[in-house]
Amino acid sequence: MKRKTHIAYLTDLFTKFNMVNLPLQGDSLNLIKTKSILSAFLARVKLMKQNTGRSEFSQFPNLSKTSCQEDDVSTYVQHLNVLYSDFESRFEDILTMVIPPWIINPYGDIEEANVIIQEELTELSTKEELKVQFKNGYEQFWLQNNIPVTYPVLWNLARKFLIFFPSSYLVERGFSAVTNHLTKKRNRLDIIS
Repeated sequence: MKRKTHIAYLTDLFTKFNMVNLPLQGDSLNLIKTKSILSAFLARVKLMKQNTGRSEFSQFPNLSKTSCQEDDVSTYVQHLNVLYSDFESRFEDILTMVIPPWIINPYGDIEEANVIIQEELTELSTKEELKVQFKNGYEQFWLQNNIPVTYPVLWNLARKFLIFFPSSYLVERGFSAVTNHLTKKRNRLDIIS
């Protein structure tokens, strides 16, 4: 009976891991989105821990179908607590990263930025043609060809949040594509008699 309960708990938990892992594998992943995904997951783990401690298992559909003993509940709460601490320390650099609000909305309040940034942001906010581009999202806005040339200070700060690889997914996919390409070329060299 205990095994069935443990398997149900782990099945539900790994389903949640998969739900977090999937968006971390996208092509348009950046540090801003990564921080949002991880912060949301940690908030859900905290909520799961609180609810599980009250024997409320609605976040664990398979576990809610089993009869869970009090010592199991204690074990799951302890496990969720360790999981929370592990994620918090493992991703501390991303979770504590401060994202300047002007990167997400360059047309918002610019008073918090330093003087050099304020100057470029003020100039940028008067460009009506750029406002139209901003409707496509902050990522598309900053990745325009003219932004690095026209606003070098802003670009130098914003690019760190937009073009660094926050996960190894894109790197691994790139290596797989190269390996696949090389394998196809080698196969063409095979002489079949």
